[in-house]
Amino acid sequence: MEAGGWTHASLAAKVEVDPKSVERWVNLGRTPRRETAIRAAKAIGEDVFALWPKLRQPRAARAVSPELVGLYGQRADLPVSSFIDLFSQARRNIDVLVYAAVFLHEAYPRLNDLLRERAAEGCTVRIAVGDADSVSVQRRGQEEKFGDGIESRCRLAIMHYRPLVGAPGIELRTHGTTLYNSIYRADDQMLVNAHVWGANAYAAPVWHLRRNDAGGMFDGYAASFNAVWAAATPVQGG
Repeated sequence: MEAGGWTHASLAAKVEVDPKSVERWVNLGRTPRRETAIRAAKAIGEDVFALWPKLRQPRAARAVSPELVGLYGQRADLPVSSFIDLFSQARRNIDVLVYAAVFLHEAYPRLNDLLRERAAEGCTVRIAVGDADSVSVQRRGQEEKFGDGIESRCRLAIMHYRPLVGAPGIELRTHGTTLYNSIYRADDQMLVNAHVWGANAYAAPVWHLRRNDAGGMFDGYAASFNAVWAAATPVQGG
């Protein structure tokens, strides 16, 4: 301030605060509000963090989203019953977006029967599985050091689901998109399995969401599913 010819009063006028506030900054080492500090630092030509190092501390995080029901460090932490219970409770919609996720059929052989039952009760069931011949699926296999394994698992997933082709209320498609998240939706609840580069899906986090009427994370993932679904290819019977 001295170098620039600033007094308590002149800097206060420039920054639009009371001169006593400037006096407290100088004599008592008080830290102003972030916005005020930025204006003051700009006025005297100094770095704001050099003047008030405390401002380097991160702001408090926002409260946890009301949509978040649970967060799991990896998919392996969830028993398959979590997915099955989710689908069993569905009354309107079941959406599945994966590359393969054959763990569902392997651990619960009645999955197709459950999906038929839900569809018979009025559920719309949409299942999107990775296209084994797509560049995205093949690249994922290379990144996860799965080799041709993931392609084989995509084909196996189609074999598991193919008996559902033609069933009323159920549709099966293949997609070749880059899969950033696997999505398992039942009405207004959803399990989202994030994907981490180089790691298999079972080792990546899962968040359980419940839709909020105000919109938010759930609606974002639902829109993502719809976009992939619109570009996906229907699987024919046979």
